[in-house]
Amino acid sequence: MIHGGAGVLPRDAMQPEAEARYHAALDRALAAGEALLTADGNALDAVEAAVCALEDEPLFNAGRGAVFTRDGRHEMDAAIMDGRDRIAGAVAGICGPRNPIRVARAVMQRTEHVLMIGEGAQAVATEAGLPFEEDTYFFTQARWNSLQETLEMERAGRLDDDPSRRHGTVGAVARDRHGALAAATSTGGMTAKRTGRVGDTPVIGAGTFADNRSCAVSATGDGEAFLRLAVAHEIEARVRLLSASLDDAAGGVVHDDLTAIGGSGGLIAVAADGSFAAPFNCEGMYRGWSVENGERETHIY
Repeated sequence: MIHGGAGVLPRDAMQPEAEARYHAALDRALAAGEALLTADGNALDAVEAAVCALEDEPLFNAGRGAVFTRDGRHEMDAAIMDGRDRIAGAVAGICGPRNPIRVARAVMQRTEHVLMIGEGAQAVATEAGLPFEEDTYFFTQARWNSLQETLEMERAGRLDDDPSRRHGTVGAVARDRHGALAAATSTGGMTAKRTGRVGDTPVIGAGTFADNRSCAVSATGDGEAFLRLAVAHEIEARVRLLSASLDDAAGGVVHDDLTAIGGSGGLIAVAADGSFAAPFNCEGMYRGWSVENGERETHIY
């Protein structure tokens, strides 16, 4: 399963050509993960490959399509977690590495740490030989325009919280043929966020979590709300400790708990038994899934 964020364009503003581009991009990311699983690869490799594909798509708020901070810079966050032993890696506030999710995995595999930020995280990427890009690679006119629009709305005192302009994340979860689960999430954060702001994506248990005994979760939406509720772990705990179905656990947290505190967003999740869920409490969420011996599906609304 993959998601390209809960910050979708309103249905009445989505042109057919743009909709087709989103579906094609989602399909490419699904194909990247599916190819590894079909070849009997593991879930961890599959979610990394899918998220890398999403980071390379300028349509989504991660990697190449990351939004700008209010200072006109990029600060990207990412996390990855292996459900086999709950080992995890995460990075925050980085810019330069082409694929932040690969830096998160390098932190997981090359250091004794879970979460690293800024220059320290980028040093790990350099040590791992990961590719870097110039600032121009991460510049997209649409994201720059969104920053200017947001700052102007702030100055005029008419700032709204349109998720299609401000938010966005990408993520993947997978279950392989051996029953292993994994989750990965990556984001550019919020348009016009303050320098140093970190959301739920790289916080294990908030925006990303995986445990073979229960489920794997990747979230998207209002990061502060997901942090307050520890959304990913809350769902996992309900499945593991209360024997709740994934549908009930994920749906309850998103539609009840998240909505109750005014949080907007959604998530994708896959359980140990192979069931999966993709609840959201907003207009839409770019998402898709691929099941063995089945066709790939992608959805927006």
